[in-house]
Amino acid sequence: MLAGDPAVGEVLVSGPEIAERVAELGTQITADYAGRQPLLVAVLKGAVMFASDLSRAIDLPVEMDFMAVSSYGSSTRSSGVVRILKDLDIDIAGRDVILVEDIVESGLTLSYLRRSLLARGPASLAVCSLLTREHNGSLNGLVDYIGFRLPPVWVIGYGLDLAQKYRNLAEIRAYDAAASEST
Repeated sequence: MLAGDPAVGEVLVSGPEIAERVAELGTQITADYAGRQPLLVAVLKGAVMFASDLSRAIDLPVEMDFMAVSSYGSSTRSSGVVRILKDLDIDIAGRDVILVEDIVESGLTLSYLRRSLLARGPASLAVCSLLTREHNGSLNGLVDYIGFRLPPVWVIGYGLDLAQKYRNLAEIRAYDAAASEST
């Protein structure tokens, strides 16, 4: 299916590297939340694969719920406006909530989600992101659990997409927009 697609660039994080890091994050969250039952809130659609694997790596009873937000549409640039497309089904008041993100870049969407969730009165709120950008020092203190820090390139795979394509790649790859435009 993706063979020969010039837009699919180099592997930045391999499937085995992802699996190993997800297991480490699960172990850390298990220790941090011992005796509690955290609620994982996965941000659709990109974080679904990560949240599913992470939930299996946490050795505690966990619940899951989902939110869908949009700030990109089908573009590689944020519109600067965050919209909730699907809200939670579960009341989070008094719950230990872990917001599970695929990637945190500017922090715009994350800040919006944090404000929205904190207004609902959780007992605690932590953020676990599979990816963050290396250059973004403004995220200090906003993300509690980080899988990988990547350079400022557009990435696809393991749930991350461009216009709903490439989510099914088993690894995280660079997206080569120039190669895509030349075809």
